[in-house]
Amino acid sequence: MPQEDDWDRDLLLDPAWEKQQRKTFTAWCNSHLRKAGTQIENIEEDFRDGLKLMLLLEVISGERLAKPERGKMRVHKISNVNKALDFIASKGVKLVSIGAEEIVDGNAKMTLGMIWTIILRFAIQDISVEETSAKEGLLLWCQRKTAPYKNVNIQNFHISWKDGLGFCALIHRHRPELIDYGKLRKDDPMTNLNTAFDVAEKYLDIPKMLDAEDIVGTARPDEKAIMTYVSSFYHAFSGAQKVSWMQRLLLLPPNLHMMPFSSILLCLVQDINNAWGNLEGAEKGYEEWLLNEIRRLERLDHLAEKFRQKAAIHEAWTEGKEDMLQKRDYETASLSEIKALLKKHEAFESDLAAHQDRVEQIAAIAQELNELDYYDSPSVNARCQRICDQWDALGALTQKRSEALQRTEKLLETIDQLYLEFAKRAAPFNNWMEGAMEDLQDTFIVHTIEEIQGLSTAHEQFKATLPEADKERQAILGIHNEIAKIVQTYHVNMAGTNPYTTINPQEINAKWDKVRQLVPQRDQALIEEHARQQNNERLRRQFANQANVIGPWIQTKMEEIGRISIEMHGTLEDQLTHLRQYEKSIVNYKPKIDQLEGDHQLIQEALIFDNKHTNYTMEHIRVGWEQLLTTIARTINEIENQILTRDAKGISQEQLNEFRASFNHFDRKRSGIMDAEDFKTCLISVGYNLGENEFSRIMSIVDPNRMGIVTFQAFIDFMSRETADTDTADQVMASFKVLAGDKNYILADELRRELPPDQAEYCMARMAPYTGPDAVPGALDYMSFSTALYGESDL
Repeated sequence: MPQEDDWDRDLLLDPAWEKQQRKTFTAWCNSHLRKAGTQIENIEEDFRDGLKLMLLLEVISGERLAKPERGKMRVHKISNVNKALDFIASKGVKLVSIGAEEIVDGNAKMTLGMIWTIILRFAIQDISVEETSAKEGLLLWCQRKTAPYKNVNIQNFHISWKDGLGFCALIHRHRPELIDYGKLRKDDPMTNLNTAFDVAEKYLDIPKMLDAEDIVGTARPDEKAIMTYVSSFYHAFSGAQKVSWMQRLLLLPPNLHMMPFSSILLCLVQDINNAWGNLEGAEKGYEEWLLNEIRRLERLDHLAEKFRQKAAIHEAWTEGKEDMLQKRDYETASLSEIKALLKKHEAFESDLAAHQDRVEQIAAIAQELNELDYYDSPSVNARCQRICDQWDALGALTQKRSEALQRTEKLLETIDQLYLEFAKRAAPFNNWMEGAMEDLQDTFIVHTIEEIQGLSTAHEQFKATLPEADKERQAILGIHNEIAKIVQTYHVNMAGTNPYTTINPQEINAKWDKVRQLVPQRDQALIEEHARQQNNERLRRQFANQANVIGPWIQTKMEEIGRISIEMHGTLEDQLTHLRQYEKSIVNYKPKIDQLEGDHQLIQEALIFDNKHTNYTMEHIRVGWEQLLTTIARTINEIENQILTRDAKGISQEQLNEFRASFNHFDRKRSGIMDAEDFKTCLISVGYNLGENEFSRIMSIVDPNRMGIVTFQAFIDFMSRETADTDTADQVMASFKVLAGDKNYILADELRRELPPDQAEYCMARMAPYTGPDAVPGALDYMSFSTALYGESDL
């Protein structure tokens, strides 16, 4: 039989199989070693020295092996194991990956593999039913023996035995008295298995090689363990030989010629009686044969119908499956569609695996129909062959499609990752290029040389980043080229574009070329703007240099005119002469203003809107110049009016100076104009006892236009009229007397309490100390002050 060398892979699949093999192989070995008066406990330990291994081979083969080494050294053990392995090889067994050193080292998997090789050779290989292989012959023997039993369908050496009915059926077929098969239930595998194992051990001398718990608790029992155990049943039942009744009939005594006639006659009568009995038995046997043949033919019809039904169902299921498996729909599928196709294919593979038993059943039925000499076996065999060939083709196509789907999925996953990486890097790079193009084309508006220098510096920094940006561009394009290489190398039919971005290499290159094109254009624009800003800066400085001189000159002249108008040095004619000289110098300054206007015109034409080199604008200069001209003209006019007033009313220069001093004192803003509150305070200080009505009357005189102000000219007019009133001094004294509480003197604290601070200070500075008999420290003479204020004394 072909050497089965897949034991190691099987062992690696499920540790439970190793446990089953260990128990079964140990029991099998002991069933033979007991004949030599020994046994093993641990299969990998007890065979390490090779002694019991050699003894096992002698028992099962009936032959003597070479004399074993009795030493305890490793070399002796290896020698013994090698003798055993050489003997196995001499029986035509090819040992695969099994070495003496591994057995001596106690390698459990190698030891189990070696024992399985021995079992195959000496317990299973010689089993043959109708020229089948050992495994097929053993399976066919089991199928024939269990065929009459309901709920038993032996198709393999693993799951077909899980419910225990197969073992029970084998025993009942040969020893029906040992098991009441009718009481067994398919849904009670533990009872069935334990019943079969116990009966086999007790009555058939077959050791218990499996545990019911291991078989029930395992999804798929170990095939090798089941085959080993079942082979013991085969050998136990096939050894009982029957002697034909015809042979017994023909067996006569060897000394018949030496016997008396009567004895001979008696013997003949007995033989006839015996032969008659045998004939009756043969007749009964023939009757049984006829019944069995009828049952066989009925079973043949049943099997043939069963074959046709199962074949038809299977053929209907397989219809269109080959075309489906040969579809190349994955070539144009996206990654998500490939994953869906894979799941669908996995479901199909599960469905395909589920139909494996059906195909095996069809083959088994066809085999049984052949064994039972079914009349239409050729057509059955042809149909069965077509089904098996198609099944093999479906398996090959399934594997091929699975590999194609997995290969395509892997390629598309790789491409998908590259697509994602491309998108992640292309998006920020594309945004950078768009921003760069926008910045490079942006119409800049600058007003200073510093601003254009800042733009130029930023542009140079941007240009410095271009080499690194080009590297990133090439890396991004490299990702796309890698995708294209995969597509070309593996002939991937791409169904669409990058799902993660709409950006493509052509767009990236086009924008990159645009950026490179815009850079020198930006360079030229910045150079031109820099030259323009340099010229603007020259114009700014040119304007500022003049404005910074003219502006302060105008301010100074304004202040000087103000001082001349309120000072009391010299006569009014002197002030007028001085002012006319100022007016001439101001008019002579006009060319400088005109020159500044020309510079300003150049600035406007250059669209310059600011100038950090000066705080003066042309508008400021114009307004200041106009104010200066207006102020000097107005001041000259006021002095001329004062001269006319003085001459018309006969006011002395001293009185005029006194009026000016009083006006200047109460002109708190030093603007040459008193507001209403300042004027009211001034009136109170000179003795007016004012109510609202009286003050309103006076304001209507001095401010007929209701401007809320009192000019010096109006003040002079009013004061000149009021001083003409003879009882003014008395009125002032009466006012101070009220403030002093009817005393002949007034104190500084009383002045500060009753008058505004500046008025109080004015009075205290001009009042003489009071020297009357009722004087107190700090007393001030308000009476002499009042008369002196209006020229009625020499004070």
